[in-house]
Amino acid sequence: MTKLLASIGIAALATVSLAACASDPSDTKTSGGALTVKATDSQCTVSGTKLKAGPSTFKVTNAGSKVTEFYVYADGDRIMGEVENVGPGLTRNLIVDLPKGTYEGACKPGMIGDGIRQTLTVTGEAAAPLSDSEELTAAATSYERYVKSQSDTLIVKTTEFVDAVKAGNVDEAKKLFPIARTYWERIEPVAEKFGDLDPITDGREPDAKAEGVDFTGWHRIEKQLWVENNTEGMDPYADQLLSNVKKIVALGQDAPLTALELAQGSKGLLDEVATGKITGEEDEFSHTDLWDFKANIEGSQAAISALRPVLVEQDPALVKDLDAKFAAVDTELNQYQDKTTGDWTFYDKLTDQQIKQLSDAVAALSEPISKVAAVVAQSA
Repeated sequence: MTKLLASIGIAALATVSLAACASDPSDTKTSGGALTVKATDSQCTVSGTKLKAGPSTFKVTNAGSKVTEFYVYADGDRIMGEVENVGPGLTRNLIVDLPKGTYEGACKPGMIGDGIRQTLTVTGEAAAPLSDSEELTAAATSYERYVKSQSDTLIVKTTEFVDAVKAGNVDEAKKLFPIARTYWERIEPVAEKFGDLDPITDGREPDAKAEGVDFTGWHRIEKQLWVENNTEGMDPYADQLLSNVKKIVALGQDAPLTALELAQGSKGLLDEVATGKITGEEDEFSHTDLWDFKANIEGSQAAISALRPVLVEQDPALVKDLDAKFAAVDTELNQYQDKTTGDWTFYDKLTDQQIKQLSDAVAALSEPISKVAAVVAQSA
């Protein structure tokens, strides 16, 4: 999970209270189509607060100075949709399929805290619920099988990693760290549905400091292994990591991703690459970012593969473009893998030019990926 901190101002964020949050947006009932969200460092203005049931597009523009994100929450802060890592001056789309009910839209300047919230009221019945589409249901079911296979191995590999940590076997733990994370990174959109669990499992140290919480999870143990070269004091963190991974896997199986969430997730995984792996911030102590990078790409490809029948029918040119851009990323990335051992080049060994070439390939793929959710939403 990547959180860019370069522009976070903690003191400034503390002044952002829920009571002083969003400015007064229009209450005009929308048709379930495009809404604009203007996010600044102190406001979150949604162009309409009364929506019709069905897919709605939130066009999120960051007019502030900090990297932000936008969430749509149901009761209990259950995440209905999210778009992360929206840099200053950038606009990103989020398409969410919302049934009748009351929700909250939340901008999070600096990508921390509870966010600046706006109540959204959804009425009526969707003309054609996405969940009722036979093709989209088949896509979601296909991806569910993929998640199941990855989840099963994730628990096995995380258990092996935790056992090595608790046994004080530093070399073995270092070896298993990127391998176990591969299965995590492939299905990260599943974990991100459960907001409280994701950051304590995959959060980074600067984010924990900004939130004023204990630094836990994968990267807490990573720091101990690579910085201190030991596992002292890591038993509680290792136990917590395995417990949380098992919780996320169980929750994910109880609430599998919908086809629309799948489409958003395919883009989210690429965003993870663009904002965390390319910068080398994700695995800052081990520099094993390319393991994660490849896993994110594979997870995104799996999501697109599940959706492929829908995309081929709706927009075959988009599928052709996606195939070409995925192939280009693979070509650029795979040259850094040892074909004998399967290991990847450590990220701090790449030159600036090599990183730029990887970044350019990911950016080129992001453009067609960003169109997938809209195609899925229109296919119902």
